[in-house]
Amino acid sequence: MKDYTYIDSYEVRDGGSSHQSRRNRSASSHRKPPREKLMYAGHEALSDQELLAVLLNRAGRPAKELLERLNREKEIPTVQELSLATGIGASAACSVIAMLEFGRRRWGPAGTKVDHPRDVYRLISHYADRRQERFICLSLNGAHETLGVRLITLGLVNRTIVHPREVFADPIADRAAAVIVAHNHPSGELTPSPEDDEITRRLMIAAEILGLHFMDHLIFSETAFFSYRQSKKL
Repeated sequence: MKDYTYIDSYEVRDGGSSHQSRRNRSASSHRKPPREKLMYAGHEALSDQELLAVLLNRAGRPAKELLERLNREKEIPTVQELSLATGIGASAACSVIAMLEFGRRRWGPAGTKVDHPRDVYRLISHYADRRQERFICLSLNGAHETLGVRLITLGLVNRTIVHPREVFADPIADRAAAVIVAHNHPSGELTPSPEDDEITRRLMIAAEILGLHFMDHLIFSETAFFSYRQSKKL
């Protein structure tokens, strides 16, 4: 199985001039109402909460509560679950769920080729603005195409919570050949902690026993990421 393909001069950032220009537009319009911001700066400039506010046609608490609910879900909820939990009503819940399912079908991660850490970052960067840590696992086939991208834990990442059986249950069900794990650092600090190193070591050992290729562990923020593989820590 081939390894990642890396660019020697690559710096640990997500960049590209087009991406930076979008961020500049976002910075200049961050105080605009979500709908106006969408028209002025484009969809990538909006936070998840702002996107939901546009969809619901109302900002503030409904969008915030809906986002908190969706953050806790590993799968798309039913209309009944979403409307009862958030109080947005069945009609709005139908719109949200239809949007989520359409997005999953049309632009979901399945089949995305991963040749570089930045490819992974594109799939998970929407978690970067969360105030709590998220631990994520990507299942890949032998051609390094994604079979699934799943949230494993929510909250402080430590070796008690991030257990190999929880991390690898879905990749095994997917009949995956390889895995990549990642978690966000809300502080923006990308230097791995001793606990991060220990979790990585334990998962590597478990993956080898299970016959899975442990490709990488990314630590990421809203603007950049750290790759264990690229930093030669694997």
